[in-house]
Amino acid sequence: MSLVLSNISKKFKSASHNTLADINLAIGGSEFLCVIGPSGCGKTTLLNIIAGLESPTAGSVSLDGSPVSGPGPDRVVMFQESALFPWLSVIDNVKFGLSLAGKTRALQDEIALHYLKMVQLAHYKDYRPHQLSGGMKQRVALARALALDSKVLLMDEPFASVDKQTRNKLREEVHDLWRQTQKTVVFITHSVEEAIFFADRIIMMGANPGKIVKEFAVDLTRPRHIDAPEFIELRADLLEQIRMEVDRSVRQEYRND
Repeated sequence: MSLVLSNISKKFKSASHNTLADINLAIGGSEFLCVIGPSGCGKTTLLNIIAGLESPTAGSVSLDGSPVSGPGPDRVVMFQESALFPWLSVIDNVKFGLSLAGKTRALQDEIALHYLKMVQLAHYKDYRPHQLSGGMKQRVALARALALDSKVLLMDEPFASVDKQTRNKLREEVHDLWRQTQKTVVFITHSVEEAIFFADRIIMMGANPGKIVKEFAVDLTRPRHIDAPEFIELRADLLEQIRMEVDRSVRQEYRND
């Protein structure tokens, strides 16, 4: 599998400058790619362009040689909020996309239950979303995304709305599920620690306009431990790089005033 972004730029009509400029990126099969950077650098916009929810002003996206011109079942997005349908049960939420894909009811049940077991929520299949904790809702959303068996899973800060203890648990679960499914994942995060925990490769973006300023290959053995010396060393390096990029962005903003 190959996901390729070529010369991607994006300028919104109301903006005075490009949100993204000259993004070139190739993502391989089963790669876990994390994208970090300061607020406003266009991380979510980039994800939306890959998903086909936004169109680039210039450049192109292709998946296995075919152009991406809109949303498709080969790319599934998991957002910051679970976005579950409150009137549907847990299992019916997971089945929703399968129904749209034309799967038989028996196959929908089989697939949905399989992924609910993977996220350890099979016993909650008949619950409604309001009966679940925030972390459980995100696990249902993850099961729903995995059930569609897309080539690429796009994750936009999926743990931002949960507490730290739940976030740590979800990280471990997502990592284990990725090891099992070998999905290609593009993961947006503000957390350097999270990026190092997951990534094969980390893309650091700068702002004004949003662009790739540095790439980091993460060669640490898995599973990774946040208190390991090599983990701490890489985290310090990344934090310093982000601090320098934020300082550069602030200086540029003053010059433009």
